[in-house]
Amino acid sequence: MSRLRGDTLRTLVSPTRLALACGLLLAAAFASAQTPPRQDRRPNIVLILADDLGWRDVGYQGTDFYETPNIDRLAKAGMVFTEAYAGAGNCAPSRAVLLSGQYGPRHGVYAVDSTERGPKTSMRLTPVPNRSGLAPATVTMGEALKAAGYATGIFGKWHLGGPEGASPGAQGFDTVFDSRPNPNARRDEPDDPKGVSSLTRAAVQFIETNKDRPFFAFVSHHAIHTALEARPASLARFTAKARGAQHGDPLYAACLYDLDDTVGVLVAKLQALGLEKNTLVIFTSDNGGTQQSSQEPLRGSKGGYYEGGIREPFIAWWPGVVPAGARSTLPIHFVDLYPTLLDVARTARPTDTALDGESLLPLLTARASGLKREAIFWHFPGYLDTPVIRGRDPVFRTRPVSVVRAGDWKLHLYHEEWLLDGGRGALSTNNAVELYDMRADIGERRNLASSHPEERDRLLDALLAWIDRTQAFWPTPR
Repeated sequence: MSRLRGDTLRTLVSPTRLALACGLLLAAAFASAQTPPRQDRRPNIVLILADDLGWRDVGYQGTDFYETPNIDRLAKAGMVFTEAYAGAGNCAPSRAVLLSGQYGPRHGVYAVDSTERGPKTSMRLTPVPNRSGLAPATVTMGEALKAAGYATGIFGKWHLGGPEGASPGAQGFDTVFDSRPNPNARRDEPDDPKGVSSLTRAAVQFIETNKDRPFFAFVSHHAIHTALEARPASLARFTAKARGAQHGDPLYAACLYDLDDTVGVLVAKLQALGLEKNTLVIFTSDNGGTQQSSQEPLRGSKGGYYEGGIREPFIAWWPGVVPAGARSTLPIHFVDLYPTLLDVARTARPTDTALDGESLLPLLTARASGLKREAIFWHFPGYLDTPVIRGRDPVFRTRPVSVVRAGDWKLHLYHEEWLLDGGRGALSTNNAVELYDMRADIGERRNLASSHPEERDRLLDALLAWIDRTQAFWPTPR
């Protein structure tokens, strides 16, 4: 693979960490330039992350079979981002982006386990090796908030503790709870399918214990990742329900219904403690839905970089601060959450680690209607097996690809054709680039790369500049 400079994945040593912690503690005494109305103490943060929940799966997005009454109420009472994007097409790399605030090339977590998944005889390039977890010296959002005086807890899936990673307890979370050591294995726990109840009870206890100080609760569910499980009553409810034209799997619906119930439990606890007006609640998912659940009109599903693999439900709820019923069509990305939460906490950004996102707080508080940046990016220099419906490929969910979304336009750059089939000079024939107008074609059905060369070249230049700027690895010929 192409070499990068030695500081590409630069990490922090202990003295720097100590300086960072001191700096954050001092900065917490001062409001940032973008702050919500002052309370007696800094706001609490509850981040609820579903696993494999697709953009189309929730009620407020138009599912014709599933039921998510608590999520829908949260959406009605808060702010919905209709074009919110995960950090990657599947679990571990998306969580790495979320927790580090960095695009993939900076931390090197691109896939679950391996970037070489699928038949090697069909791979034209040697993929970039994957890192199994965030480097232990990475300053996570948990560490930054802990240094700012927050009680921090994670409840559920971490997925970044491989040989090159570390445990959540070593990366900023004081309280760590997970009832499902192997969440993908089916277990006979009718009262606690996918651990949704036990994870929520642990989070509720954490909130109760820390109600008199600022806290960050990261509720990281295993639902609705396979193996699907549900309470018997929930399954009976959907087994008896007429199937929809798009959605109709009773077990999938029941698993989601049980997950939705826990959202209501968390909100009710905040209200019972009188904390809701000083707590930001964010609900989203780590990547797109699986092929068990159609995401049409979005193309594709989990693992790919068409919209069905990376566009997510996203709700922000904060009574009295975030306007109820607000909607935003601005594209946002998981890299934006880290700087947003630091602004909510009224604390400074780390000075010795790159953060790639932009704070959403001005949007949440209706003090701004736009963002300063011009584009968001993804980079997947590997192969992921099992093709998807309406995918590009009959063998893989995705081959090596980089993606940019800028305004209404989205461009995919496929590495095999770009590196091996003539690059820019052969764009008219090599199929290296796909270009879509996301306002007119949300389903990515009409490739406009040939008919709109000005937009194609503008986005391609922006993407190549970003790849150079982040010193991203390219895969190499086999």
